[in-house]
Amino acid sequence: MKTESPAPDVVNGIDVAALRRTVAAVMDDPAQGKTRWSVATRWVGGTRSDTSVAGYEIGGRRIEKDFTIQVDEPRELGGTHQFASPQELLLASLNACLTAGYVVACALEGIEIEALTIDTSGDLDLRGSLGLDAAVKPGFDELVVAVRLKAAASPMQLERVHDFVCRTSPHRFSVTQPVRLRSRLVTG
Repeated sequence: MKTESPAPDVVNGIDVAALRRTVAAVMDDPAQGKTRWSVATRWVGGTRSDTSVAGYEIGGRRIEKDFTIQVDEPRELGGTHQFASPQELLLASLNACLTAGYVVACALEGIEIEALTIDTSGDLDLRGSLGLDAAVKPGFDELVVAVRLKAAASPMQLERVHDFVCRTSPHRFSVTQPVRLRSRLVTG
């Protein structure tokens, strides 16, 4: 999104000048906009797994990170119910991406957010994921997202931000469009 009016240095916790420099760098050299994200997941036992995040690449540079995402299933599905399930993490990841989109888009427009919440839900039929009925899909058929955005802006401005986020959110795209997935098994 572009804005014609000058924006304060920090809006919604976003350093707008730094973000604009990133946008300009990507506009000048599209290679600066290339990113690569990766994680490594290790089985811990039962349905528990730990996913390590060691870093990412942006514009040809490697940025180091070091944290672990812990995952488990509920007791009813064989887990210990200690951590969020893969389904909850998918929804949380979608919400987090959308949240970042709204915050950044509003900041670039000079719109200060007073409150932002996103509630997402979906129904999943275990007959599909447990392999009990081939006619039942193993995943979500539909996700319902409710965005509540309160900001010092007109409804038309907020609708423009909403449309922008819906068009540009990487996670929204990834859960609504076919994405190629290459999978291989390495044994031993």
